[in-house]
Amino acid sequence: MDISFRLNGERVSLTGVDPTRSVLDFLREDRGLTGTKEGCNEGDCGACSVVVGDAAGIRPQNACLMMLGHLDGKALVTVEGLAAPDGTPHPVQQALVDHHGSQCGFCTPGFATALATGHLHSTKDIKALLSGNLCRCTGYAPVLRAADAAATQAPPPHLKAALEAPKADASKEAGPACPGSVDALATLYADHPEATLIAGATEVALDVNKALKDLPFPIFLGHVQGFDEVEITEGRITFGAGTSIEALRQVMFDHHPGFAEMLTRFGSAQVRAAGTIGGNVANGSPIAETPPPLIALGADLHLRHRNTRRSLPLEDYYVAYGRQDRMEGEFIEAVSIPRQPDNLRSYKIARRFDQDISTLLGAFNIHVEVGKVQSARIAFGGMAGVVKRAEAVEQALIGQPWTYETITAALEVFATDFTPISDLRAGVDYRREVARNLLLRYWHEDQGTPAAIEEVTP
Repeated sequence: MDISFRLNGERVSLTGVDPTRSVLDFLREDRGLTGTKEGCNEGDCGACSVVVGDAAGIRPQNACLMMLGHLDGKALVTVEGLAAPDGTPHPVQQALVDHHGSQCGFCTPGFATALATGHLHSTKDIKALLSGNLCRCTGYAPVLRAADAAATQAPPPHLKAALEAPKADASKEAGPACPGSVDALATLYADHPEATLIAGATEVALDVNKALKDLPFPIFLGHVQGFDEVEITEGRITFGAGTSIEALRQVMFDHHPGFAEMLTRFGSAQVRAAGTIGGNVANGSPIAETPPPLIALGADLHLRHRNTRRSLPLEDYYVAYGRQDRMEGEFIEAVSIPRQPDNLRSYKIARRFDQDISTLLGAFNIHVEVGKVQSARIAFGGMAGVVKRAEAVEQALIGQPWTYETITAALEVFATDFTPISDLRAGVDYRREVARNLLLRYWHEDQGTPAAIEEVTP
């Protein structure tokens, strides 16, 4: 694969590269840019954080999850590129020194690049920005003080210039591994159904980094025009499959803020910038975090095989553990939800607030009129081999008065809908009891009682 990109302000052109090689390995081994550290090599610790710029904007990403195939047409800045050409440190770098924020130093480059991205965007919520940068030395207080100090200074102009993506070569056509249109993707994938579709690679990169797998015929989706478009009409909101989780989060703030708040706990800023709604839905994980609220909202999945398109309710896509209703060479083109009043709440239960996968996740969309439940859509992840609706619980609620007595009666029906498993994250009894409690929580919040840990104080 041939790629061209900007690295710390300088144009780089490479020919015949392995498109699935990690950007982290390339930076350290080929370019000697060892400031970018290898920690977990799975997108959790943030020690490998870099800054990426392209038509979609400027954002932090994990170099360990990026592949060389992702870099074509982008701009990349490592910790070595934060300082000005004359050596003047970036305000964030200087503040980390002044406020003793470097601590042991290993993870500091990742903190610096993440903070520099936030500094460029005037980000106020530094704790959320750093949710993907882990440190176990002396805590985050010196880092947070450094971020506050740096915020008083203007972003250096050289950084924004270095993050401008290179102008596209008009003579260069998208290669077979990087289709430029949905039509080209449909043809290519139908011809090569053994291919691996790669969007953000937040999941598939682990197959390379950890399982040491060779990916058959990788197809990178970053150049597919319109694949990340969001269309909002009077009746529906449609997300192209390439829509990033962060872009989904931003849209949901205006329509279903409970969904958006839950997505704040989806990985980290680095992961949300890379991961896509299509990838999260397609892999069929029973603990994937977008399917439960999407199903609760009545989402439809739009699939394509060559020139044939079909749509189905999202809940019907999940057949059984590891099985989805998708033929060879068929891919998810878009996900859509009907416009509706906001009755949705999404609750993620995990061992840590930040940077942890779900033990279970419940999404509740209950419509009440004149004191009675008119409709209910409830979906859970982590309670079965697939993301699944609580249909018996829904029926126990519909037509009943919206009272505590109705809720407590419906709690017993959860055993009809789900037979959860025990694993390292939780046991059967815990999962079943928490699922019941989340319905109680929904009712209490609807009655105006604060229940989120950010709202409840001793």
